[in-house]
Amino acid sequence: MTTTPARYRGNAGTPARRIDPFAEFQSLQEQMADIFGTIFQQPVPAGGAPIWTPAADIEEEDDAYVLELELPGVRRDDVHIELRENEVRISGEIKEKERTGVLRRRTRRTGQFQYVVALPGQVDPDQVDAELNNGVLTVRVGKSAKSQPRQISVRES
Repeated sequence: MTTTPARYRGNAGTPARRIDPFAEFQSLQEQMADIFGTIFQQPVPAGGAPIWTPAADIEEEDDAYVLELELPGVRRDDVHIELRENEVRISGEIKEKERTGVLRRRTRRTGQFQYVVALPGQVDPDQVDAELNNGVLTVRVGKSAKSQPRQISVRES
């Protein structure tokens, strides 16, 4: 009799998910920021509202890291991007719209925002590009030649 190893299928037959340490670390970092922001209060700028963090995705490609941030209603001139070594700092402001009627409910965020992430590899500061399209800010940060994967050919002896 032969046996085959059982595959873990998760709960109720759902497939096991691939673990991404970078995503797990980012999630932990965001949870800690929420906890410490609640305990120690987030910084409050002159406008009176706390600084908030926009939703973001980070994708690693062979030659670059691609950050996508949800910034609906933000103007290009109101976004600032800074790169220090492998840390990307994106900040800015979504300005409050002037209203003529009575505001009955507000769930959209306005005010100053900030997003900071340390990328896991070396980056090339000369290969950074940013584009704002339909409320999504896409920042592409090129990897340095040292951290890019390369093919190694095998020769016969």
